[in-house]
Amino acid sequence: MNYEEHSKFMKEALKEADKAARMGEVPVGAVIVKDGTVIGRGFNKTETTSLATSHAEIEAISMASEHLGNWRLYGCSMYVTLEPCAMCAGAAVLSRIENLFYGAADPKFGGCESIFEIPTEARLNHRVNVVGGLMAEESSRKLRDFFRDLRNRKNIDNLKDEN
Repeated sequence: MNYEEHSKFMKEALKEADKAARMGEVPVGAVIVKDGTVIGRGFNKTETTSLATSHAEIEAISMASEHLGNWRLYGCSMYVTLEPCAMCAGAAVLSRIENLFYGAADPKFGGCESIFEIPTEARLNHRVNVVGGLMAEESSRKLRDFFRDLRNRKNIDNLKDEN
């Protein structure tokens, strides 16, 4: 696949991130692709579900596995707007995803390159090809805007409480 084709799928992941933001969730989205078709989608729902495991990647893996009727996602690629955390990077390995493309790096929780390198760990029985930085600016902007707006809302609420 060329950059244009990869960008098409990352744009789908960005749409999923928008769904999360509209729900007040951290705007992270993911899609899983097999043979040029999206077979799994997900966005962060941790606040909505009160489950720490309701990350975009886990949601997308679940949908893709259901679609294929198999937990092994051989020949699949995941596109996610933020570098997966250790849990999600581990899930990508365990589900046998072939390729993982992410947008923004995550220097605080990144499980693929920033802190840990779980998908490429030689001691594991499966490794995932990782490509970071795909449409990173668009992904980073969504996160920056979300947290800026969240801080602004909290500041406004604090001002209201003072009056």
